[in-house]
Amino acid sequence: MRIRVWNVLTIAPVAFVIVSISLWMGKQAYSWFPVEAAFESHLVDELFSFLVVLGTLIFLGVTSTVLYSILFHRAAKDDMSDGPPIEGNLTLEVIWTAIPVLLVFWIAGYSYQIYNQMGIQGPMEAAHLHMMESAEAAPMETGDAKPIESIDVVAKQWAWIFHYPNNDVTSTELHLPVNQRVRLALQSEDVLHGFYVPEFRVKQDIVPKQIINLEFTPILEGKYQLTDSQFSGTYFAANEASVVVESEDDYNNWLNTAASQTPSPAKNQAADEYKEASESSFKNGWETVIPAAPPVVNYPG
Repeated sequence: MRIRVWNVLTIAPVAFVIVSISLWMGKQAYSWFPVEAAFESHLVDELFSFLVVLGTLIFLGVTSTVLYSILFHRAAKDDMSDGPPIEGNLTLEVIWTAIPVLLVFWIAGYSYQIYNQMGIQGPMEAAHLHMMESAEAAPMETGDAKPIESIDVVAKQWAWIFHYPNNDVTSTELHLPVNQRVRLALQSEDVLHGFYVPEFRVKQDIVPKQIINLEFTPILEGKYQLTDSQFSGTYFAANEASVVVESEDDYNNWLNTAASQTPSPAKNQAADEYKEASESSFKNGWETVIPAAPPVVNYPG
């Protein structure tokens, strides 16, 4: 009886410390990400915080158990005898098998729920995505909700082209109105690409010959970076574009200004790098893909 009481008095404070540290680490995890610039960002951050809490809890639990065994249950210095002939414990084996299995299913279900809410789809799924309803995702009251802004997005080797149908404006810089839900119609001209903006927590594969709709709500004004998250060829690292989130007035002014400009070729880093490499006297012998011609747009960025 004394041993059981001693075990409880020993384990309880240790478990309290482990749980407290795990919860504290979960709160710190929010600061490891970039700012939350889209309303849906908190969904990913909460999932990551949960995983950090769970991982810390398991790590500290296993580590403390090992340390406890080393400190209080090791053999004496000159004890060379065999340990007790323990054949196994069916109850314990069922427990330590069932808990990890349940945790894996829990994490998988939670992750799927987040991806489903954000409308993120795998490359083999349907082209037209089922998105979260606007009323659920928009940070505004239903009565103040504004129409969804639709933008066509084309990815190719290696450039991003953004087309605003309502104003017939094309740009290599993505402009978005703050606090308005936007719908991007993503498509690829050649290979698999990936639309990824870390501050939005949005990463969507773009599959050739499919139009994939992606919706989210920018909530923080600023300038962010869009990158290609897929290895789409030699110069895929140069496939970047600026994303500007601005007020509605600034957004409309930009659209009007861009619409009045004559289309011209945009600067393209991949094309510049290829030209520089082809004119160099040094040849590395590696095969490469010739970048597509720089896009002709109203606003080259």
